[in-house]
Amino acid sequence: MCGIAGIIYRGGGGERRIGHDITLMLQAMKHRGPDSAGFALYREPGPDLWLRIKLADSNTARDLEFADDLRRHRAEVEARLRAAGADIREIQDVNEHTLSVRLGYEGDIKHLADHVESVTGAEVLSAGHALEIIKDLGDAQTVSLGYDLDGYRGSHGIGHVRMATESDVDISNAHPYWAYPFSDVAVVHNGQLTNYHQWRRRLERLGHRFASECDSEIIAVYLAQKLEAGSSLEQAMRESLDDLDGVFTYICVSEDALGMAKDDLAAKPLVLYEGDDMVVLASEEMAIRAVLDHEIETYDPYEGTVMVWTR
Repeated sequence: MCGIAGIIYRGGGGERRIGHDITLMLQAMKHRGPDSAGFALYREPGPDLWLRIKLADSNTARDLEFADDLRRHRAEVEARLRAAGADIREIQDVNEHTLSVRLGYEGDIKHLADHVESVTGAEVLSAGHALEIIKDLGDAQTVSLGYDLDGYRGSHGIGHVRMATESDVDISNAHPYWAYPFSDVAVVHNGQLTNYHQWRRRLERLGHRFASECDSEIIAVYLAQKLEAGSSLEQAMRESLDDLDGVFTYICVSEDALGMAKDDLAAKPLVLYEGDDMVVLASEEMAIRAVLDHEIETYDPYEGTVMVWTR
C-alpha cells in the first residue's frame, strides 16, 4: 500500500522545519507502511557537495568483529573520497552505520560515488548541493529520532512509509531513491511499473547502476536523465506518463522544485493543498492536516495530471 508525502515552502529562505513537518505527515500514515520510513530533505543549495553514506544495514547482527569492520570501512570511505579528489570539509557519524559528509568537489559525481562504493558494504544514499536522503527501518517517528530530524531546516522535501511486499526489509529497499549519479534528484512513488524491466535494461545500457529492485529508482533515474538532456522537470514528468506503463502516482524533487504526476488511470490516491506560503500533498488528507492547524480545502488531482511548484 505505502504512503507518500511532500512539502514545498513558498518564498525561499530554506529555514522551515522540514524534518519535523514531514515526520508528522508520515507518522499520520503509519498504517500504510510500518516497515521503513524515508525522507529526501532539501536545504538552501551551496557550493559544497553533501553525501549520505550507508556503511551497513541497521538490521545486520552486531558483534565486536562487526564493529571493527565498520570502523575500518569508515576509514576506507574517507580515504576513497580523498583519492577521488574530494576535499572533506566535515564528516559526521550520524549513527554507527551512517555518515553525513560535506565536501568540496568539482568532478564527476559518478566517479566519486563509485570510489565510495568500492568499500565493502558502503552505499551512497544521496549526493547533491541541497539534497540529503535519510531512511531506515521502523516508523517515521523512530527514524526521525534516530537521525535527529526534528531540527532539520530546509525549503522542501518528500517522504515515504513502506509496507514491504516483494523485496527485503532493509535500508537499500526503503524509499526515497536518489537518481544515481545525478545531483539533487529524488523520487517517492506509490504503485507499480509494468515495464520496469524494459526501462531498467535500457538505463543499464546507458551505464547506470541500481541499488535495489524497486521501480521507484527507475523513475528517479529516468527523470534525471531527461533533466540532464535539457528538459524542464515538468516536461520530463509529462513524457514519463507516455513512457512508463502501470498504475502509479509519484512525487519528484529537484534542487529548487517539487512535482507530482498521476498516470492515466489515477488509481493511486494523492490529496493536494495549495496555500499562500506552502504546497502540501500526501496519499491521505489526514497527513496534510497533521501539519496545518487551520481550516483547509484539499482536492485530488485528475488522471494524467502533472503539476510542478518551485520554492
